[in-house]
Amino acid sequence: MTPTFLNLAWLVPLPPLLAFFAIILFTNKNKRLSSNVAIGAILISWALAWLVAFAFFVQPEFIEHPFDVAVPWLPTGTTLFSMGVTVDAVTAGMLFMVGFVLAMIFIYSSGYMTFPGHLAAALNKDGLDPRYSRFFAYISLFATGMLGLVVANNLLMLFIFWEIMGLCSYLLIGFWYEKKYPDPKQITPKEAGLKAFLTTRVGDVLLMMGLIFLFIQAGDLNFQYIFAAETLHHLAEASVTLPLFGEVSWAVLISVLIFFGAIGKSAQFPLHVWLPDAMEGPTPVSALIHAATMVSAGVYLIVRMLPLFAADHHGENGAMTFVAFIGAFTAIFAATIALAQNDIKKVLAYSTISQLGYMFAALGIGAWVAAIFHLLTHAFFKALLFLGSGSVIHGVEHGHHHAHAHGHGHDDHDGHGHGAYFDPQNMLNMGGLLKRMPRTGWTFILGAASLSGFPLLTAGFWSKDEILADAFVNGHTLVFWTLAAAALLTAFYTFRAVFLTFFGQPRTEAAAHAPESVSAMTLPLMLLAIFAVAGGWVGIPSIFPGLGGLLNNPFGSLMKGQAEHYGLHAEEVFSSFALGVSLVVALGGIFLAWLVYGRRPLQTGQQDPVARLLGPVYTILQRKYYFDELYAATIVRFTKWLSQISFRFDDQWLIDPIVDGVGRFGRWLSGALRRFVDEPIIDGAVNGAGLVASAAGSALRLLQTGQAQNYLLVLLLTVLVLLGLAQFV
Repeated sequence: MTPTFLNLAWLVPLPPLLAFFAIILFTNKNKRLSSNVAIGAILISWALAWLVAFAFFVQPEFIEHPFDVAVPWLPTGTTLFSMGVTVDAVTAGMLFMVGFVLAMIFIYSSGYMTFPGHLAAALNKDGLDPRYSRFFAYISLFATGMLGLVVANNLLMLFIFWEIMGLCSYLLIGFWYEKKYPDPKQITPKEAGLKAFLTTRVGDVLLMMGLIFLFIQAGDLNFQYIFAAETLHHLAEASVTLPLFGEVSWAVLISVLIFFGAIGKSAQFPLHVWLPDAMEGPTPVSALIHAATMVSAGVYLIVRMLPLFAADHHGENGAMTFVAFIGAFTAIFAATIALAQNDIKKVLAYSTISQLGYMFAALGIGAWVAAIFHLLTHAFFKALLFLGSGSVIHGVEHGHHHAHAHGHGHDDHDGHGHGAYFDPQNMLNMGGLLKRMPRTGWTFILGAASLSGFPLLTAGFWSKDEILADAFVNGHTLVFWTLAAAALLTAFYTFRAVFLTFFGQPRTEAAAHAPESVSAMTLPLMLLAIFAVAGGWVGIPSIFPGLGGLLNNPFGSLMKGQAEHYGLHAEEVFSSFALGVSLVVALGGIFLAWLVYGRRPLQTGQQDPVARLLGPVYTILQRKYYFDELYAATIVRFTKWLSQISFRFDDQWLIDPIVDGVGRFGRWLSGALRRFVDEPIIDGAVNGAGLVASAAGSALRLLQTGQAQNYLLVLLLTVLVLLGLAQFV
């Protein structure tokens, strides 16, 4: 029966795709029906995903021989390119996570999209966003993209679903495209969506180049074919000479190009700039992007392709080193920026960038199992945190509108109302929300504890500790200390957000009047909180003192077999020193946050203590190291200059002059033809024919006397002439 259940992988992406078409074609006028269609579809996909995942978990033989089924699709000359599905340990783990997290986000969205506070009351008559149905259509297509990507058995199919997600991210980040701010320098949702789309396209173009080179060299893009020992050996031995870099194996070159696709998708340095601005979309979109779909896809791609990166160990001094460097640098780089952000969603956004850096660093040092483990646990607690932040924003917006019920509060949020602009995402406008929103507050704190790596109890601790232990034991000292420093900062800025948001006294009337969110929003938070805590227990190393023998590390055992199948390192490691460092940075960061923000909660109008301590450095961090300004002054300006040069090339120098010259030649030729052909020949012939007709008419006119006897005489003469002629014939 198990292969039958694994065949259900074909159907996993189908329900949300059908929901997308059903909503846009049939149900879009009925908002509640549209949301029910979307939620029903994703629940079916969740059930199918878990059936496939558990069917794989109970059959160990599929670990060493992944389930792979394909159908012929496209002629490529001598062969047919096939499309199909694959189910291995990585697929099963991702389906378990993605299906559940997507279902929670969809249910949450039905409550969140009922109060778009940035819209005027006239546009929100039924209590639902005016584009409520469109939103659920878009997120259904988004879910299709990720689910299809996870089950794809080849890189082309993966790339198709990869691009579907890119389109959906553009549509959803800019979903509230009419939203404006009083500050003209602040990016709008429309601009943020375009920024995300264009930035990720840079990585996607390089990824596509990598796929083209891989197809040329390997002859196929099927994962099982690529990871065959003879294919990997060929890619590692064959080489190409590049300017500046010299001779490079095809395995390294293709791996680096593929990694650039992941850099763009997962917002790693230097293509990180789009992700914080993606927070301009509705909060469920942020959770989709940061937890279940978009950025997870980039890590998943490298997880899937790591056998190529490590082909014949050529990647250790090339592609994998590059991955480790980018990952570790991004982890610490993004963590420092998060220290100075006051927007609760942007704090979490930079946290995501940093945690993804953790995963890439783990992949770069060969900690394949640890990277997958952190990818899965991170999805649970990051979805919890983003949905929790959305609940907070929702409550603060409600509180603001309640406090300004007679001040046209709905118009204030978009900067066009009669009152002062109010930012419901700014943590300085919050405080004391734990009493007002206890379900949101406590679940958010659990998610924050997991993100910070609170020892032993949380999923984040176990997945982070594995990465740190692997880095230390295998001699990657620089990566180890960089990630440890990032973990310290993570614990600090995460609990900075907790203390600024939920503790102390309300710093605004909006916070003082914030209500708890509806059950459709808080129930997913509570379910996600369970996985944010207990989700890591299945990966406790069996060699961990005391606790290791309780569950015997079922996750590690499952992934170890998969790693050995692909020739990857998967041995369990433990280091008491690394464990001690992990405990110190997690608890130390939380303690420092309490010392600065918890012991003496921030008061209304009080300056941030960290800003006072860091001075101008805080401004640099708050401005994100001025990368947006740098890109605007260099890449954007160069692009605009190039477009102007291209316009001049078109308008003044080449294309337009050619077109204008053709036009002038046409006018000259028409004049010449008029003088030498049309007037003397054509007009002459026509005019001559007219003159002949006129002369003949003048002669015949003489016969028209109007006297009958003359006509009879002419008739008589004509008859006589004809009779005379008849005599001779």
